Order: sequence, then structure tokens, then C-alpha cells
Amino acid sequence: MKPIDRRLFLDRFLTYVKFDTQSSEESKTYPSTEKQKELGRHLVKELKELGLKDVEMDEHGYVFATLPSNVDYEVPVIGLISHMDTSPEVSGANVNPVIHKNYQGEDIVLPNDPEQVIKFDQNPELKHCIGKDIITTDGTTLLGADDKAGIAEIMGTLQYLIENPEIKHGTIRVAFTVDEEVGTGTKYFDVKKFGADYAYTIDGESLGEIEDETFCADTAYVTIKGVNVHPGYAKGKMINGIKIGAELIERLPKDRMSPETTEGREGYLHPHAFKGSVELTEITFLVRDFTVEGLEEKEKFLQELCDELGKKYAPATVELKIEESYRNMKYKIDEDPKVVEYAIEAVKRAGIEPRHSLIRGGTDGSRLSFMGLLTPNIFTGGHNFHSKKEWICIYDMEKAVETLVNLVQIWAEKSKK
Repeated sequence: MKPIDRRLFLDRFLTYVKFDTQSSEESKTYPSTEKQKELGRHLVKELKELGLKDVEMDEHGYVFATLPSNVDYEVPVIGLISHMDTSPEVSGANVNPVIHKNYQGEDIVLPNDPEQVIKFDQNPELKHCIGKDIITTDGTTLLGADDKAGIAEIMGTLQYLIENPEIKHGTIRVAFTVDEEVGTGTKYFDVKKFGADYAYTIDGESLGEIEDETFCADTAYVTIKGVNVHPGYAKGKMINGIKIGAELIERLPKDRMSPETTEGREGYLHPHAFKGSVELTEITFLVRDFTVEGLEEKEKFLQELCDELGKKYAPATVELKIEESYRNMKYKIDEDPKVVEYAIEAVKRAGIEPRHSLIRGGTDGSRLSFMGLLTPNIFTGGHNFHSKKEWICIYDMEKAVETLVNLVQIWAEKSKK
């Protein structure tokens, strides 16, 4: 296999991050921000220039394309998927990427905000990047490697395969989605129309990671209706919804069951948003665990708290509503483990030690797996996502492309009779 030329993906990545594709949690439209489609239109143009077939951006903002098979026998259709939007948490406008050449293990002070420092001792993945080139932000925005690195790596893979037809592969379907960061990336995704038999999101982090397990996720909405009267005449009459909400949060465990006190397979009950007045206070909780049973345990705990406070402060009311978000993809992927086994083999062929791991979060692949399209996650090489301290190693991006080339080749090899 010929070496991967960084020009296949690097210039693309540096172009893609210039597009402000930040999604919005408040928007009622789909996609949540129209500006995501600007990158979509650019990608359509690039895909057509590469010569792919069936290139389109549909009415929902999804971009699709096909690279036809170059073998004369049947191979499962493989989907490669990344998302175009960036996190609502940090600005994605006017991104100014900075390349730090021949990194030597120092702390990285970001040039346009010296208070933003990527510390070597707090970023263990920097150790393997010594002597390599690293891309950061200038300190004023996020970088957008989540997931424009994945898009650039898919595009680089497609170009490599087109330029090296001796690499045998089946049909490859490409999808670039919108609104993944606000949890609706697959809301209108038509799995049947996409036509893949198996797929991979290229949306992970550390070099060599293959992830086939995500959180199970629900969202819990607590609605507190207080009793409001004029504060000058409120004695014995007012029941303050804000104070009930504060007491509810105060009664959450201090040493467990929160994002800041958990790791690994531990789940949490996270007060994510609070909007309050005396008469109406609303709290949104993110409920996360790797098992459905773990979710139900935390939701039962929250329900009991709400019931207790409702009785204590009647006639004020405290009501809880649960909405399902997504489930652990591993429940489905374990039904056909070769989709992960082939990805692990692809990493090994790239000369990397595979890391078979879990995601303390979710991806488009979580829902797609339950929609009938098994979709584990492959690394991009990015770190500190959703942060001004986001960074990515160019070498890791190169290895991501090499892994994807290996992967489609493995599917072709395994399918040959």
C-alpha cells in the first residue's frame, strides 16, 4: 500500500473548519441552523469533482454520495458517516487553525488568548505526538475537529481509492449529517435509501480507538409549579418554585451519580439546564448509563425526590417527564460482531495498537444501530472536543485514512469466495 499523502486530507480539513456550522439547541428548524448547509453545498461540489455517483444534498441537509465497487463479486455495501455541525457550547465562527510543527512536548499557549493553555501533563495523548505536527485553535473558538476531521478523512480515503484502483473494495456509501451535536443527527435519516449493509461513524478521538458501546440516554424534565403572590403580602401564602428546584438539586448525591464524579462505566444524573421563576421552574436532567437497568434506577431515584418535594410543598406541584434519547449500540452490534472485528483488523494493518473502548456519550451510530444499520465508531485523532483547547495530530489523521482504506479492503477480501 502506498503511503498516505497528508495533502489528501489536510487542506480539506483546514478549509472545512472555516465554515461556521454550529448547531443550536433552541432552534425549531431542521437543520437547526441553515449555515450547516453551506458546508454541505461545498462538499457536494467536491464529491462531484472526485467523480462520485449519486451525489446530493437532500431537503434535510444530509449529503450523500456513492463510490461504486471495483470488484466483480458481491461485497456488503459499507457506509462511512461523519457530521457537519459543531457544538453549540463554543463558537465555531471565524476559526483560525494553527499548525505547530515538530512538537517537542511543551505546553501549548494558544496565540490569541494566552490564558488558553494545552498542558502536556493534562493531555497524555500528546506524548506520542512528539516530533509530529499538531493543529490547534488560536484560543478564541473551538477547532471543529469534531467532526470535520472525520469528513476530511473520509474525503481523503475516497480520493486515495480513486487514485489507487488496485485497492479492491465494494460499493461505499457516504453520508455527512447535520445536528449530531444537538442529538437529532439521524432524525430524518432514511436507512433504506442510504442502502448500506454496515456502516462506521468516523467521529472518535484517540489514535487506534474503535468504539462499539455508548451510553443509554434519556432526558428528564422536571416541572415545578409554585404559588405566586405579591412578595409584600406573601407570608404563609407564597411557595417559591425556584427554592423547590434548588432543594431538589441540593439533594442530589455529592460524591456519585454526576459527570464530575464518574468515569468508565459509571452513569450519571446531570442537571443540564435550569430556568426558574416563583410560579414556574423547569429543570432539564441528562440521564446516562451503559444499561437500561441503570437508567431506570436513576430515574426512579429522581421520581422519588420529586414525589417527596411535591408532598412537602403542596399545593405546589413537582412533575417528572422522561423522554428516550438513544440506547447503547452494543445491544445491537453484539448480534453481528464482525463489523467491529474488521475495524480492529484495519487498525492493526495500519501498524497501530487497537483500543477497543466505549464512548461516554453517543453518536449517530447509536440510533442507526437500532434503526437496523450497525454502526460502530472509528477514531479521528482529535482531542478536547467542544473546547477552545481542541487539538489534533496530523499523523493521527493520516492513520485514520489508512485505517479506512484497510477497512474497505478487508470487507472485499472477506467477501471473496
